[in-house]
Parts: sequence; structure tokens; C-alpha cells
Amino acid sequence: MENHFEWRDEFNIGVDVIDREHQRLFKIINKIVTLKEEEGNGQWACQEGVKFFKGHTVKHFADEEAYMASIQYGGLEQHRQIHRSFREHTLPALEQELERTGYATDAVDHFLGVCAGWLIGHTLTEDQAITGEQVSKWEHLLPSEEVAALKKVIIQLVFDMFQLESQMVSDAYGGEKFGRGVYCRLVYGAGGEKRQEILMVFEEKLLINTVGKVLGLQTNKLDTMLVNAARYTVRQFVGRVMEHYPDGEDYELKEENLLTYGQFRKIFQREKPQVSLLFNTGGAGYFSYCVIAPHLLEQGESATPLEPENAMEEVEKYLAKREKKEAQEEANPRKKILVVDDSATIRQAMKKLLGEEYRVDMAESGVAAIRAITLNRPDLVLLDYEMPVCDGKQTLEMLRSEGAFADIPVIFLTGRSDPELVRTLLSLKPAGYLLKYLKPDDIKQKIGRFFETGRMTDRS
Repeated sequence: MENHFEWRDEFNIGVDVIDREHQRLFKIINKIVTLKEEEGNGQWACQEGVKFFKGHTVKHFADEEAYMASIQYGGLEQHRQIHRSFREHTLPALEQELERTGYATDAVDHFLGVCAGWLIGHTLTEDQAITGEQVSKWEHLLPSEEVAALKKVIIQLVFDMFQLESQMVSDAYGGEKFGRGVYCRLVYGAGGEKRQEILMVFEEKLLINTVGKVLGLQTNKLDTMLVNAARYTVRQFVGRVMEHYPDGEDYELKEENLLTYGQFRKIFQREKPQVSLLFNTGGAGYFSYCVIAPHLLEQGESATPLEPENAMEEVEKYLAKREKKEAQEEANPRKKILVVDDSATIRQAMKKLLGEEYRVDMAESGVAAIRAITLNRPDLVLLDYEMPVCDGKQTLEMLRSEGAFADIPVIFLTGRSDPELVRTLLSLKPAGYLLKYLKPDDIKQKIGRFFETGRMTDRS
């Protein structure tokens, strides 16, 4: 049957226990193809086939990870993270689509295509890396907390711009094809060698359902006007996302391309992305957001190693630098701001944005914030409302329960602006709230106004 997926010898990695399971997964996919074409009990049979595929996939992941542990494979944790993303994000999102559509033919085809494409791509790259035949594509990803912060920003922007609810279905998108796609490449530079290459892929129907509707177009296909409108919308979208990087406002667009799928795949295979996310917007369509920017992994300025021959000179430099900084602080005292956010990206962005005018300290959690305030009382706390374990509300309550801290003004940071959340925030009586996706100049202006007047006039 022409729609069946064929297993080829090049998919084998040379480890019998893994190769057998990969072939079995392909057989299950082909069985589901057959079941969906049956009349009468096709839907029920397809449901059972999908459940079987999911169960077998989860078991295979566990067995594969056990094998990697037995040979002390260095990339085990990365490999495990990719498995976890497919198991916890990709499969549930595909299942939701199947259930929402009543196992419609298109939804089943989409499930099968994504699973087969993921399996082939994963086998040819990550699984080959187990035997040393390939180098893992995902060895240079940003830390998980940075990716989680970026995911929040993208989901909020999609809602703000198009009123679409979206969810991440993979944080290790491998460049697989999904539906009819439009492939965009934007290259940004920020002086020197700093460079960010953004690759975005849109399912064609998503552009029609978003940009097309905004334009009021009554069409079900792409045309010149819609593609050009989409280009500029993408520019705005990427620009808003990049504002959340510590030096995002310094970047300028240097190059823009529309790519064929073949061109996209060549770039994707040649480079090692630092971010590679796939999102679903319910029935509106899929899109991906990929970032190639190795410098984002750099740790910043390094310290000079102390050796016997340079120790005296370096100690003198160190003391002189510290004394100069202290003298500057005494001559020009600045307000102190504590930024509390579980995202290192947000913390660093705020420090870079506000550091010239204010003394900025940072804390990654509510508990760390209490410690920081005890050691160095700030004039203002910028507090992330949505943090794991101890969230913004709980942190504010802890501050107010301590008499010495109760009068420290707190402004909530949030990536959401829906009315229900705003009412919840204001009911806690903070000094105000700030939307994380505001332009940097707007954030600076609002904080400056707060220090001048003691209040945020528009509360946001």
C-alpha cells in the first residue's frame, strides 16, 4: 500500500536490541494505517492501535536508556530528555488532536506522519550517536530553564497577537515536515561576531487562520499579499521575542529569506540549534521556532588565572577595581532593585536593562529572595508571579509577615495580561505589575516613574 512506511537498512544502528524495536514500532505504525482504512470498526481499532503504539514506545525508551546506561554512554541525560519531551509533550498533543476530531482521517494521518518522521530523524541522528556514527544534534541546547522561559514568552505572544491558545509539543524539534509549510529565515547581528539565526516554520493553514483573518481575507490558500503580510508579522513576532534576551535590543535584521523545505533541512542539519521548539495551536495549525546562536551558551568574561608570576599584580588590580567601584557608589548612590524570577534569561535581561541606573541584585526563587532581602534590603522588588514551588503570591505573603520587610514595595512581573489574572494580581495589593513583554524603554520608564511618584499610574 502506497501510504505504508518502509523500514530501510540505513535506519539500523548496529545494536540488535534497539534495531528490532525500531522495526517493530514501524510495523505498529503500518498496522494503524491499515486499521484506519477499515470500515465499521475502523475508529475503535485505530484508537486501540494508538494506545498500543504509545505503550510500546514508552517501554522502548526505557529499554534504550537502560542499554545506554549499561555502556556508560556520555549522552544519556540528553537522550533521556529528548525521550521525555516526545513522551510528555508530543504524544499527548497528538492524542488530544485525535480525540478532539473524533479520530478524523487527517488527524490520524498527522499522528502517523509525525511519529514516523520523529522516529526516522531520531534514529538517524541521536540513536546513531550511541554507536559513535553521528554527533548528537542536541549537545548545544540552552539550559532547560532558559527554554522554559522562552516557551512562556512565545505562548503569550501568540495569544496576544492572534488570541490563539498554543502549547509546546516538543523542545527537540528535529526539522520534520508537518503539513504544507512556509519556511522563514531571519538573521540578526549585534556588532562583532554576535549573530542570531531564527528559523520559523508555519503550517500553511496557520498563516491563513491568523494573518489572513487579521487582513480580512476570504481565502483558503496563500497568495502574494498574504505571504508578504506574514513576513512582516514574523519580523514583529521575532523582534518581540528577542527583547527578552539580555542584549536583544542591540540586534538588527541583516538578512531575510523564504526557504524551500530542502534549503531549510540543509541549514538545520548543518547547524546545531540552541533552541528548537514545536508548537500546536489547537485546530489552527503547527509552527516551530528555532534559534542558532552559539554565543548564547557563553559564560561571559573569564577571570585571569592567578599564577606565582602574576599574583601580586592581579591582587592589586582587583583591590583597585573594588575601591573604584565603592567610591563610585558612594558618590552616586543608586536605588536598589531585587529581581526575583525563576528564568535566568529574565533576570539577566532586567539586570542589563536597569543596571546603569540602579543597583540590581537577582534571586531565582521566593526562598532565595527572602535570603537576599535579609542580607541587602532593596528599595523595590520585581517579583515573578508564576514561579514553581514558592510562587509570587506566597513570596509576597512571606515578606508581609516579616515586620522589617512589610513596607518594601513589590511590583509583580507577569507574562500574561488576561483580565482574570490582572484582577487576581491587584487583589493582593502590590505596588503594581509589569508585563514582561513590554518594550525595554517602557519598562525603564515605568520603574523610573514609580521611584519619582511612589506609584505606577496605570498599574502596568
